[in-house]
Amino acid sequence: MSEAERLHRHLIGQQGSRRSLNTPALVLDLDMLDRNIAEMASFAKAHDVKLRPHSKTHKSADIAKRQIAAGALGVCCAKLGEAEALAEQGVESLHITSPVVTPQAIARLIELNGKVADLMVVVDHPANVEALASAAAKAGKPLAVVVDIDPGIHRTGVATPDGVVELVQKVAGLKSLKYAGVQFYCGSHQHIKEFAQRKAAIEERTEYLKGILARLDAAGLKPAIVTGSGTGTHFIDAKLGVFTELQVGSYVFMDHDYEVCDLRGLDRPTFEQALQIDARVVSANKPGMATVDAGLKAMATEKGPPPILKGAVPGSTTRFMGDEHLAVIAPEGEAAPAYGEQVILIPPHCDPTVNLYESYHVVKDDTLVDIWPITARGRSR
Repeated sequence: MSEAERLHRHLIGQQGSRRSLNTPALVLDLDMLDRNIAEMASFAKAHDVKLRPHSKTHKSADIAKRQIAAGALGVCCAKLGEAEALAEQGVESLHITSPVVTPQAIARLIELNGKVADLMVVVDHPANVEALASAAAKAGKPLAVVVDIDPGIHRTGVATPDGVVELVQKVAGLKSLKYAGVQFYCGSHQHIKEFAQRKAAIEERTEYLKGILARLDAAGLKPAIVTGSGTGTHFIDAKLGVFTELQVGSYVFMDHDYEVCDLRGLDRPTFEQALQIDARVVSANKPGMATVDAGLKAMATEKGPPPILKGAVPGSTTRFMGDEHLAVIAPEGEAAPAYGEQVILIPPHCDPTVNLYESYHVVKDDTLVDIWPITARGRSR
């Protein structure tokens, strides 16, 4: 039994039980989550593009299954360990978006390929292609691979058009591998705040991608799958019509870093902030300021302190006060939250925040309705 279940299982179904949670607690608004999933599924269907959402955001078999039930092909995983964890809970369609390189990891990958119905993995180096082909040949089941194309951020991916064609040719020539397609993820573009600026940047990168796809087509190597995109660029990418599937992730939760982006050029939010952190005022001795029990250990911090969703007067700000504490500062002349009061925070960055917790406290309104394990928490190998 998880700590969350030990502390809170008895609260499930009790009206208003959210206020009785031990804090800090990672909370998931179920209605918001389901509306977010439905909105992206509807968008994809309307634009005739498939969805392969990224599970690195939620790391949850429960959420992955809801996405698949709403029409997704399957899910992406950033790491092999995430894919293994989701497979253990019955998620059968998985795409690993980072290269799997070491002999010990390749052995696990091949074992996973033998267990699930649909597995793909990216490659960006000929030595990796050879190692995967050798392992798959010994196992007797072909492995589907996707050639990763560097969009210019130089993190992973083949860096030149010539290199892409050469690596695809190598993959296509090996019987133990199945050439599934190509991947192109413009990660550095996802958080450009202004829609017009993001659109121009993605249009330029898409022209680069289209040039590579034309060369592959001319060589008789047209990819069946062109996968990529993300929450920040899904609208633009779908309109451009090059991707066959979208690897959207954060739309299910909407952290603050995405909330400030104009995702569809409408100057208003498209998705709801379903992921929240409940905190409690533990000290309130200075006028205009209160201290809550959710500090540096309660959330990812590289995007700064969290905004407040509920529990403080409008205009209140936050400041980290150490590992366990966060200051809530009211505007001049206003009162800060009182001793013992609940303050609801929005994670600045959802993916690494989720990895700090073992469970989601799933709520409807102010009632705890379920506790879901974070299936792939810590599965970074």
